[in-house]
Amino acid sequence: MSPDSSIPEPGMQLSGTVYTTDSVPTDQRQTYWRAALSQTFAAVDIAVLDEVCSGTIRTSRLGHLQVATVDGDPLWARRTPQLIARGKDEYLVVMQLVRGVAEVEQDAREAHLHPGEIVFCDMARPMRMDFPHPFQTKSLVLPRRLLGLGESDLQRLTATPISPDTTLGSLLSPLLTQLVDTAATYPLAIGEVVARHVVDLLTVLVAERLHQEVGDTPSATHVLLPRIQEFIDRHLADPDLTPEAIARAHQISVRYLHKIFQTEDVTVARWIQRRRLQECRRELARREAAGRTIAAVARQWGFTSAAHFSRVFRDAYGMSPAEWRASAARAPRMPSLPSGVSRMSEAAAA
Repeated sequence: MSPDSSIPEPGMQLSGTVYTTDSVPTDQRQTYWRAALSQTFAAVDIAVLDEVCSGTIRTSRLGHLQVATVDGDPLWARRTPQLIARGKDEYLVVMQLVRGVAEVEQDAREAHLHPGEIVFCDMARPMRMDFPHPFQTKSLVLPRRLLGLGESDLQRLTATPISPDTTLGSLLSPLLTQLVDTAATYPLAIGEVVARHVVDLLTVLVAERLHQEVGDTPSATHVLLPRIQEFIDRHLADPDLTPEAIARAHQISVRYLHKIFQTEDVTVARWIQRRRLQECRRELARREAAGRTIAAVARQWGFTSAAHFSRVFRDAYGMSPAEWRASAARAPRMPSLPSGVSRMSEAAAA
């Protein structure tokens, strides 16, 4: 990495970039620091104790993901509706506080963070973040769409501290730390492989956390939902898997089935499509499946039209099935991954 003391311009973000105020004139530091934070995460308004502020950001790319370590003086940052309306920052930030204390407010919740704790921040909605003392954070920045979560799930996820003593925290904390610390050492192709594993693992961990929260208030809906989702997974390959067939198998009305899925902020049909796309994406990335046609993979998971499959795949992942398969084929087999990623991501894909 080479230090970059010029004010970053939009679109300039490179792998292995360092932004530092060390060589910036004192009267320009606050402007520079605001631009560096905005370039790394999303446009923010900031305030510091005085004009003499200091900070360093180290970033690296991993496929569609970015990791960042931030060291800074006391800071108050705001993501306002005006800034959100001005840009297209559809990112989710998974931030671990390493040093100092922090307050994060989003979705009518306020999280008080201590070292070791992790919080999710949605840059597509207003938020407040305060660091009253010098601090360090390590963050993973990823497009919101990669986790496949609805708006209601995202709102339940933000501004809720995840302690390293919890099951989720004990898995996520060492993964995040090692990922941020080692990302700059990966060749481009290896980074793309790591990114796919990380997204798969994070998807599983987030889903588990959300279902645990739902389980805190048992009801018929909360008991039925995981059973129905498991039923859908077992029958994804059946092109006749419809809301009517699912309701009939569980002896409930179609209307009640749709009501159950309201808690997921997604329709039953969209849930089925999302799960089919996830399985197709995994299959297309497997080298062992390189000899199969894309249409065959689509049929395997219940898509009856290759054209429709290609269209919804591009809508979901921003590239065609062929482009996705080509990017996976270019990536070499990875001899080792950050601790815990390989084993757990294989379990996620099973």
